[in-house]
Amino acid sequence: MNVLFASSEAHPFFASGKLGDMIGSLAIALQKRKINTRIILPLYSDMHDLWRRELRYVTNYIVPVSWRSQYCGLFELVRQGVTYYFLDNEYYFKRKGYYGFYDDGERFCFFSRAVLETIRHLDNLPDIIHCHDWQTALIPVYLKLYYRHIKEYAALKTIFTIHDVQYQGKYGPEILEGTLGIGHEHFHLVEYDGIVNYMKGAIESADLVSTVSPSYAQEIQDPWYGHGLDPFLRLRQDKIRGILSGIDRDFYDPATDSCIAAQYDANTFGKKKPVCKAALRRAFDLREKEGPVIGMVIRFQSHKGLDLLIHAVDEILDGGMQLAILGSGDPSYERFFSELAARRKGQCGVRFGFLPEMARQVYAGSDMFLMPSKSEPCGLAQMIALRYGAVPIVRETGGLKDSIFEGKEGNGFTFGPYNAEDLRDACFRALKVYNNAGEWEALVRRAMQWDYDWAKPSKLYLAMYNEALSSPS
Repeated sequence: MNVLFASSEAHPFFASGKLGDMIGSLAIALQKRKINTRIILPLYSDMHDLWRRELRYVTNYIVPVSWRSQYCGLFELVRQGVTYYFLDNEYYFKRKGYYGFYDDGERFCFFSRAVLETIRHLDNLPDIIHCHDWQTALIPVYLKLYYRHIKEYAALKTIFTIHDVQYQGKYGPEILEGTLGIGHEHFHLVEYDGIVNYMKGAIESADLVSTVSPSYAQEIQDPWYGHGLDPFLRLRQDKIRGILSGIDRDFYDPATDSCIAAQYDANTFGKKKPVCKAALRRAFDLREKEGPVIGMVIRFQSHKGLDLLIHAVDEILDGGMQLAILGSGDPSYERFFSELAARRKGQCGVRFGFLPEMARQVYAGSDMFLMPSKSEPCGLAQMIALRYGAVPIVRETGGLKDSIFEGKEGNGFTFGPYNAEDLRDACFRALKVYNNAGEWEALVRRAMQWDYDWAKPSKLYLAMYNEALSSPS
């Protein structure tokens, strides 16, 4: 089976969050299942020179973008047995960063069309194009409209994965013909609420649709989580599948992680993890004292549940717990937590930025790891926290609900209702167990041994691919 991942990012080349982490890790896991998995990406100017020197030029060709004909250069690189293709067009991709430009709609329209044009130039035709998020959502649409009649594309299947339904690729109807090159007779494929919606087009046109956790597959059909797309998702629920993502346990391994103060595993954390905790306290200006450190690695956005923490934080700190927060985002949240760190000096420490090495220091040095999210499609941080023995405290939503369980044989602490009191109570339940040394040690050991690698998810993806291949075109 040949599968081509189409994505706007993939670790280690381009990664701004969970999407990039997932693409690279899942591809390697699928290769282990004898699935020939390749990845196709934009060639952003942000690529590190180390990788750029390894690129091999393949060919170049012209890509139609409505009435325009745009150059596309094809490069490739093989890493850990996975072939990566990079599509070069300096007009669209020679910029600082990946997203947030005025012409993102056109940039990823070009990318989607270029992916399909690239297939003509591959020596091994894919059976499935697996498209990820709105930046690749036009691939199933273009395949249906302009390529299905061509021999190389006749049996090609498409799967579209929703990583975050909040970002759908919405644009005014005026881009339909002049940018997308789609006639008004086909407007219905991408139209939703009177505008162009890339994600809606993919859900309509792809053979199957997946999300990154089973709970999220159900939640996005609810108005609370669906960001306006829920009525249409309910109509297409028969083609939606939910598969919980995993993490790369070799990359996130406290026994070999050179970024942390001391290396440890499930048998040695009792002696070594306190060294990491002391280092974390120094890095975040927290006092040396009895009691747990709660860590957070977070984007400062409203759906991360920060408004709950704002209302509960003083009670949590008064209860003897400390906070080490690493993140960036909304300036209003950054301002609040900066002021909190000054007001509760020694009890709360904050560092701003996307700092992967420091993030692993937070995981290693924290006793607990807090994720009070309003919505969380999958969440990988709670799985990484388990790996490092930082016991998660999470709200029961999306992938958090599917991966963290409270109880005698559980791996963390959870709360359901979206309110500050329940968040506070979950933290104090965790504190109660922490104060019982024997019970806490057993919980940490159980958490570190919990297995959320890619073995099971890759098996479920294989089943979904087989389902798509057996469906009529």
